Amino acid sequence: MPFRAIAYVSEASRNLTEQRLQELVAEAVQFNESADVTGTLLFDGSRFLQYLEGPEAGINAAYARILAAGSHSGIVELNRGRVGRRQFPHWRMRSVRVDELALGKIAISDWTGFVRSASALESGTSALDRLLSVSQSQTEAGAGGIMEPDGQLAR
Repeated sequence: MPFRAIAYVSEASRNLTEQRLQELVAEAVQFNESADVTGTLLFDGSRFLQYLEGPEAGINAAYARILAAGSHSGIVELNRGRVGRRQFPHWRMRSVRVDELALGKIAISDWTGFVRSASALESGTSALDRLLSVSQSQTEAGAGGIMEPDGQLAR
């Protein structure tokens, strides 16, 4: 089955609380489970960068919910298209707290074709490389996580 992915950035609503953010991510985890969607959500305190992957129908349904959400505005799509395989196969939605610089670097990186760098010399230069690096380093550090509804850390 071919997988699709979408990446976007947006501005968080001014009145978005940490508690509401946690609730939104928990709701996304539940929805994504039923839609077979995985991905990660970066948040720097005022902006989001989200990457979703899965079957086309699941991605379309999840993105429709995102577009209708009142928790953010100014959505800018970074890329949308086919991907060969999942990059986050075990994370229904991983929430990662990052600083403004890290989110900004990922947002302005090359999202063309959702490619990863071909050589170790280029490691970390594509948007997907940077996203994976930040998401995985936060996981290994035990930071920025959100719990799945079953109490397990969303990975």
